Amino acid sequence: MSEAKRSSSSVPEPAPQPVPGEGGIRAWARDRLGWDDLAHIAAKKRVPVHRYTLFYYLGGMALFLFLVQVATGILLLLYYRPSSAEAFESIQYVMADVPFGWLIRSIHSWGANLFVGVVFAHLASVFFLKAYRPPREMTWVTGAVLLFLALGFGFSGYLLPWNTLAFFATKVGTDVPAQIPGIGHLLSRILRGGSDVSGATLSRFYGIHVAILPAVTTLILGAHLLLVQRHGMSVPRSVEKRTNRTMPFVPDFLMRDMVGWLAAVGLLAALAAFFPWELGVKADPFASAPAGIRPEWYFLWMFQGLKYLPSKIAGIPGETLGVLFFGALAAALVAVPWLDRRGKRGIAVAAVLVLIAAAVLTVLALLPVPSATKP
Repeated sequence: MSEAKRSSSSVPEPAPQPVPGEGGIRAWARDRLGWDDLAHIAAKKRVPVHRYTLFYYLGGMALFLFLVQVATGILLLLYYRPSSAEAFESIQYVMADVPFGWLIRSIHSWGANLFVGVVFAHLASVFFLKAYRPPREMTWVTGAVLLFLALGFGFSGYLLPWNTLAFFATKVGTDVPAQIPGIGHLLSRILRGGSDVSGATLSRFYGIHVAILPAVTTLILGAHLLLVQRHGMSVPRSVEKRTNRTMPFVPDFLMRDMVGWLAAVGLLAALAAFFPWELGVKADPFASAPAGIRPEWYFLWMFQGLKYLPSKIAGIPGETLGVLFFGALAAALVAVPWLDRRGKRGIAVAAVLVLIAAAVLTVLALLPVPSATKP
């Protein structure tokens, strides 16, 4: 009997658990959510300080604008109807009858353009600072894939208002994959849900825009952030031997990042208020395409480049060669860390030439279309 008592008394009693509402909420949440580990990681993380530190803020700005797109997109999703009969009218209702609906829609549209622009700028800064050097090759690859996903968001979301400009621009855009030898026509039919742009195309683009792309982007973005945390922020070779100054990520760098986010909110609010995004005219699939149809600005250089190609080059359709060239550029962009193993300037010169050509083609595409003169 005494042995039983001794054995029962030797069993350690369970530690008392903090009870929410009795002063233990922070401890209760800390134990279950692992905040101490996150706080340790945040406190340990430091950011290099040098003359190029300003470019580090582009990554945080891209992430912030992506979150703005998610938030405003969810609000629009509550009212949007993905059918050719009701899509245009649902956007009209949002802009005319939903309180501040016009503001949310304009912020979403302007934010999409700023998001793509910032992702371009971020990737360009990483390229020219050679931040893709070992061991950060996969950080670059995931970043390049995120750029392609951002372009996919822009392309798929463009059709959703179902207005005339979006309809015919999508018609032109979905003709491009058809130029790929072998599988081109199949890809075009998969995108369109048939032989032409229709309500089936709208449904597919809606699913891609609100389900497939967000899911893939979340996975790639998580991998990208994990790699950045794993390898840290790269220091350019031109300054890595001259300075070893750093600043803590929390709160120094984060507070500066948040100042940029506030500036972005102010810019988006100003653009939405003073230049609200127009809805245009509802698409009519049986009408002829109006003059001057063109895609969004980040696709203009490809659109204009295809227009300048001759119909045949060495017996091969010019558009087919153009599409294959753009595909080769995308593959080269992903493979940059392996193409620049020796750190030569050739790849940087080639990138500058491509950027200049893209800028010139974009400007040419934005020029007004000359009207036909009457005899």
